[in-house]
Amino acid sequence: MEAILTLSASITVYSHNNQFCKLGKATRRDVQSLVVQCSRKDEKINGLISETSQTGSEKDDGTGILQSTNKGVEMTHNDIWKLFREAQQNILYLNKQRLMAIEELKKTQLEKQLLIDRLEHLEVEQQDTAIKSPMSEFNNPSVCGELLLRIDSMVLTGIIDVKEASDFRSFLVQNKVSIGDVFSRIHEKSDIELLAEIRYFFDRSKRNRFHIVHICAEMAPVVSVGPLGSYVTGLSNALQKKGDLVEVILPKYASSNLDEVKGLRKIDAEFFSYFNGHWHGNRVWTGVVCDVGVTFIEPLQYSFFSREMIYGYPDDYERFTYFSRASLDYILKSGKQPDVLHIHNWETAIVGPLFWDIYVDKGLESTRILFSCHEFSSQCLEHPDKLTLCGLDPSRLHRHDRLQDNTKKHLVNILKGGVVYSNEVVIMSSIHSKGKIIRGSSHGLEPTLAIHKEKISVAPYGFDSSVWNSSTDKFLPANYSADDLRGKAICKVALQQRFSLSGQTSAVVVGCICAEITVTDLENLKAAIWLANRKGAQFVCIGTNNLSSVNAALESFQKEIKGDSVRFIDTHDEALSHLVLAGSDIMLCTSFHDPTMQIPFKAIKYGSAPVALTLSKDEFSGHSRDPDFKTTWTSQYILSAFGNMSLSQAIDQIRKTSDWKLKMRDGMAKDFSWDSECLDVHLDAYTSIKSL
Repeated sequence: MEAILTLSASITVYSHNNQFCKLGKATRRDVQSLVVQCSRKDEKINGLISETSQTGSEKDDGTGILQSTNKGVEMTHNDIWKLFREAQQNILYLNKQRLMAIEELKKTQLEKQLLIDRLEHLEVEQQDTAIKSPMSEFNNPSVCGELLLRIDSMVLTGIIDVKEASDFRSFLVQNKVSIGDVFSRIHEKSDIELLAEIRYFFDRSKRNRFHIVHICAEMAPVVSVGPLGSYVTGLSNALQKKGDLVEVILPKYASSNLDEVKGLRKIDAEFFSYFNGHWHGNRVWTGVVCDVGVTFIEPLQYSFFSREMIYGYPDDYERFTYFSRASLDYILKSGKQPDVLHIHNWETAIVGPLFWDIYVDKGLESTRILFSCHEFSSQCLEHPDKLTLCGLDPSRLHRHDRLQDNTKKHLVNILKGGVVYSNEVVIMSSIHSKGKIIRGSSHGLEPTLAIHKEKISVAPYGFDSSVWNSSTDKFLPANYSADDLRGKAICKVALQQRFSLSGQTSAVVVGCICAEITVTDLENLKAAIWLANRKGAQFVCIGTNNLSSVNAALESFQKEIKGDSVRFIDTHDEALSHLVLAGSDIMLCTSFHDPTMQIPFKAIKYGSAPVALTLSKDEFSGHSRDPDFKTTWTSQYILSAFGNMSLSQAIDQIRKTSDWKLKMRDGMAKDFSWDSECLDVHLDAYTSIKSL
């Protein structure tokens, strides 16, 4: 106790209203005159203990602290201990309150987390419902497509007139993002019930978007024999993600994969189209393909599309001219007023002159034409008199600045008509510039393309990134990304095991996926395999064109290769294609211009280096001074990173692990899907058209 009294003590105790008590400095010498007083507004403080011994005279020094005087009463040892105990009790009480507050905070945080978990669970359930029920209110593109087709049905059956249908379509275009929250289970409702709902919500706020109608010969997965099918589907989906309204009009082929069409229904009304001097009836079928509304036109008097093949018949001109004219008649009959009619290749290029010569003044004054071309080698040359089949005047069109062929001047060139009679032209090529196409790949159309070059742009192909994505690919034994490449090593081992190759992780694996192999490709492939074998690499090739001569040559060649490091599989398997892309270090490509399979760009996304079987200096040469030879960023990247790389160089570089991984990560981080540069080019073209 003696020691305690010799210490200088100053104790602060906080009261309920944040004011405080102070014990003055106490020493043994002046303890008899020490008086302690709490400064506070209330004499009673809830939960705090504070007592004061106050006898004798006291003086306030103006600070709220009462100072003792010489007349104070002597303080005993018990008084000091009492003050310590009071302070201690107050501290314990405050600590208790603090602990209670902490517990309350933890409880609130737990409740918050439970609420967040519940919301996430509900979102997952909502997504699962949308997947299981494609026509549900959560699947907006599908709902929009179905509504659009139902409006067509209402017009053709006479429930509404063309003007009201046009207003409804504008409403859908401008409100497409939100209609899924308004309309549900529309496939279960009659036209009358659905019409009442549409009219009720017709006065909602509107948003300006593009309304695009594709008139085309292909759309994947219903019918696709070339790059056009996947292009129409990929671009349409990318546009709808941006809020635009897209429709597709197709012939109803007998060979169509109609199992891929959701909600396929026949409209119980015919519409008529002009052909060969008469009006002919057509049946209309509607449905949804990949969330895009699709109309199928079926001629009733002609068997143009009830055949095994899509193309390759002597009357192809008659078949697709009929379809083109019927599509325009259908658009007019149903009251559509799209911003853009998007036509493709020569098969629907005749829509251009038909539109401007016959249809533009029939309620389609605000509609414009975009023509996309995937190849110039197929142009369709016909005698001018055949233009009369669809109602066109040969004397007006058989001119050098219109449809007359540049070389065979006694014929009309249907593909040329698509270029001349469109407002914008998009040429599809993943590696070539506009100048390169015009001057080297136009197949006689160079004068025409040069005249119209200001309205020409080039767009790269894309691919479906939801299917071809190494981080989510369901076919792979392990997923991986640019940030974490560990799964790629697992895929490589799985590929080696699948083909009974030695499981050396250090071995370089060269893959090759071919849709078909020409005689030239076969010789180049043999040379590449010899090279890879000499450098100790393993080789896997799948998906030949099943030609017996090619397969026999490959089997014979495999026997010539010493060792057990080469494998050929003569069938194309979807799951195996994914594994070859993921498990290979290098992918041999017959060409970097691969519009159908897009192997070079898929290889980059899977962390494999694309290498061309043959290096063409002419193909990769640049013309930087000529603005027409400026390429897309997609083309610039692949040509600069891989265009001049031989197989030997690639094998050597891959053994420099650090540099190679950086290069692969850089490529994997780029976006080559339909939603990227391909979409941007088309949006620019649509915007340019709409401003005309």
